[in-house]
Amino acid sequence: MKPKAQYPLFRLNLHPRNCLELNLSADNPDLKFIDSQEKLGKYIQQRIRLEHKLYAIGGYGENRKIYSQFEHFDSQGGKRTIHLGVDLWAPANTPVYCPRDAKVHSFQFNDHPGDYGATLILEHEQKGKTFYSLYGHICLDDLKRFKTGQEVKAGEVLCHLGAENENGGWPPHLHFQLILDLQGAQGDYPGVVEPHQAKAYLENCPDGRSFFNFEGA
Repeated sequence: MKPKAQYPLFRLNLHPRNCLELNLSADNPDLKFIDSQEKLGKYIQQRIRLEHKLYAIGGYGENRKIYSQFEHFDSQGGKRTIHLGVDLWAPANTPVYCPRDAKVHSFQFNDHPGDYGATLILEHEQKGKTFYSLYGHICLDDLKRFKTGQEVKAGEVLCHLGAENENGGWPPHLHFQLILDLQGAQGDYPGVVEPHQAKAYLENCPDGRSFFNFEGA
């Protein structure tokens, strides 16, 4: 099953002409001296301006060193560094549109340094199969509008990007993640895992860029 969106996540369709493909992996030498979320934000905004883009996109399957500064990503096997979602970098309060008909599965405020902050999970059906989409780093006020089981239509304004003080301290962006099996999770699901877990988790969380038809995927 390859889930497809019915409506763009942002106001415009995302493609290489308006969206910078950003590499935040440990292989990017530009990140050698970036050791804080504030410096990361300045780097991303500089890159977007220099490339004359509206947004930046990337992150699926990346091995990111930036997580090493947070206890939140500590685990019994070491550090969680493999990013499972797709990040869409845009200004705070940018509206996010529901990509296809859904109902609200769950939501919560994951309030730890480096975590998602306000998080929403939608449940979708396609050809008799259920799958889920997760929206992390959104505005905390948006969570007040949701009820479990609430229907949401494709094209409706779903939420807005949260500011640093409510999204785990990160520069404003959307963490978008497709999930085939939530494995009983409610309002949260791993967005970063240990390298030895990556294969199984990436199979359960397909590349979200193909979902919203990003041309570079």
